[in-house]
Amino acid sequence: MSYKYFPHTEEDLQAMLDKVGVDSLDALYADIPEAIRFRKDYDLPEAVSEVEIRQTLELLGRQNKQLTCFAGAGVYDHYTPAVIPQLLQRSEFLTSYTPYQAEISQGTLHYIFEYQSMMAELTGMDVSNASMYDGTTAAAEAMMMCVAAGKKVNRVLVSGTMNPKTIEVLKTYALHQGIELSMLEVEDGVTSRKDLEAQLAQGGVAGVMVQQPNVYGIVEDFSGFADACHEQKALFVIDSVAADLAVLKTPGEWGADIAVGDGQSLGIPMQFGGPYVGYMCCTEKLIRKMPGRIVGMTKDNRDQRAFVLTLQAREQHIRRQKATSNICSNQSLMALFVTMYMSLMGRQGLKEAAELSYAGAHYLCDELLKTGRFTLVYDKPFFNEFLVSYDGDASMLYQRFMDAGILGGVIVDDKFLFAVTEKRTKDEIDNLVKIAAL
Repeated sequence: MSYKYFPHTEEDLQAMLDKVGVDSLDALYADIPEAIRFRKDYDLPEAVSEVEIRQTLELLGRQNKQLTCFAGAGVYDHYTPAVIPQLLQRSEFLTSYTPYQAEISQGTLHYIFEYQSMMAELTGMDVSNASMYDGTTAAAEAMMMCVAAGKKVNRVLVSGTMNPKTIEVLKTYALHQGIELSMLEVEDGVTSRKDLEAQLAQGGVAGVMVQQPNVYGIVEDFSGFADACHEQKALFVIDSVAADLAVLKTPGEWGADIAVGDGQSLGIPMQFGGPYVGYMCCTEKLIRKMPGRIVGMTKDNRDQRAFVLTLQAREQHIRRQKATSNICSNQSLMALFVTMYMSLMGRQGLKEAAELSYAGAHYLCDELLKTGRFTLVYDKPFFNEFLVSYDGDASMLYQRFMDAGILGGVIVDDKFLFAVTEKRTKDEIDNLVKIAAL
């Protein structure tokens, strides 16, 4: 039988069978025990019309609860300009894979170059690579980068105020890379400066990793951290929520050597956990230790602007033993997403969105404290996220929020971690406070 759209004809199959020395597909799989072969009919539904399948999918969609989101902990409900999904679905963006041939990939290379330029400016760093899979794996790559840049040292210090999910990914990567992770103590909700200096003094440290804002939403003061690291020949890494850098002191201003984090806050919908995009920026000194690739701008033989892959440090391009990472492709489509977002919002728009998030979070915090049922766990400066204790049953209150159509923060050890973005209105905040005060 001939199947027009199948890749192999009967003749193709027979030619391959002849090549391997068997006369049929059954003979090819003869070594597979009968006991583990599936011989039943597939449990598939009967064919239905397009109208019926649309109705089925619509009914399934109605089961999703559209909740007002006050949860964060690394993923935030930010505004997405309507034009972005429309442009992103253009076939030249949506179906393009990776720019192996520069002469036919100028569009892709161009937007990656713009992404790199914007991320370098946002983080205050010298260079950016062509994006990472997500924030947690970007942090893991930064950890390995510290060890690769160090001289026969394999210990990395990680602040206990980093997101636990990020720490778990770091541990997984470290286990198989021969890296020793040491946790820095937490003192009143922030990284212990005393413990940092004590562990650095022991020597053998390749890098120090911190988070800004930290897992509790606190904006930490990293004054002197970079100097303390550099005195001991260690690199200083800051993991940040990308959107927050529109108003916070940048990693570059803190003296960081590497800046990483997730770009989801730059307009990417939460969409059940992905896809997102990780970013990685560093000082020019470390550019050849950076994983992935970098797009550069040059001139062609007609003196016209052109874009090329300037640095390709993955094993598909260079010898495996010299590759800085085995990343096989980046989140280029999502890098385009955040590039569009930053272009549309502009410097002022990014700042205004961040300021609205800050104002909303502080208003919510003040109103919750007024109820007398909540207490701020750490009396520290915070941005758009904060941790409060509740004098009742946290799980019951969380369920009340859910019943009212509210995703009421994230429960952390019987405490509430609330987050507010520019999408949350005063009425929505007041409604949450009203429920919480019952």
